[in-house]
Amino acid sequence: MIDTFDLTLPHGITLNCRATGRPGAPLLVFLHGFPEAAFVWDEVLEHFGDRYRCVAPNLRGFGPSSSPAEPEQYRVKHLMADLQALIAQLGEGAPLEALVAHDWGGAVAWTLAALHPELMKRLVIINSPHPALFLRELKSSPNQQAASAYMNFLCRPDAEKLLAENDYARMWPMFTNMGAADTGREGGGWLTESVRDQYRAIWDAGLTGGCNYYRASPLRPPLDADSAVMKVEFPREYVTVRRPTLVIWGEDDMALPVALIDGLDEFVPDMNLVRVPGASHWIIHERPAFIAAEIDKHLHR
Repeated sequence: MIDTFDLTLPHGITLNCRATGRPGAPLLVFLHGFPEAAFVWDEVLEHFGDRYRCVAPNLRGFGPSSSPAEPEQYRVKHLMADLQALIAQLGEGAPLEALVAHDWGGAVAWTLAALHPELMKRLVIINSPHPALFLRELKSSPNQQAASAYMNFLCRPDAEKLLAENDYARMWPMFTNMGAADTGREGGGWLTESVRDQYRAIWDAGLTGGCNYYRASPLRPPLDADSAVMKVEFPREYVTVRRPTLVIWGEDDMALPVALIDGLDEFVPDMNLVRVPGASHWIIHERPAFIAAEIDKHLHR
């Protein structure tokens, strides 16, 4: 049974959350990406609800959560501040049993784990590139630059207007163009009309917040030699994660090719990497039971 509640943080942001389990039980937190929302974790939340307090917030800018208008408010430092406050309020001073994250949620989770390892015992990343490796590929790989070209579209000032046109006609192909064909649950058959309605409800609340994640970040394909991404450098100590980390990677992710996991062990010395042939960027929808089982194993390592 999924519960929902609003959590107002000390700095004024309110996060709408989905949850299972008993308050006070060991805490697991689940972070979604774009163009998703907290509901994508529902099957995984229910799997763990008999043993843990499981909370999946709608991140700022998504659905009923606070959605500041200014792109600057979506810089990673602000997104991390939201998570630090959420963990402090819900964890009552104890570290998370695990932080589990996908896509944009993973981008924040990587940095939080590197800079504030005391907040969690373990990290789980699902198809979300480590910032140092994503930077490497954006700077040097034509393949990654082409795969990530959509990011520059999402930075356009009219992106949310164009995305909303004709019942989100540009949005639905994201779920098949970033993975396999629409056959069966694996590869897009999960996108039933009821799931579409869940997405519509989130998108109807506004797409500006989601687009602002891209507008706020310099990590997108360079348009010329002076693009901001070409000037970015990450000190190694800012991007090294020293918590036991599970990385699950659907290998048929068209936006995030497997080259992004080459060299990952240099930044994550205590890592278990699970590569999943045939799974796309939307592996949480495609294989929720598999995801839950792998997290279970990681929690008991």
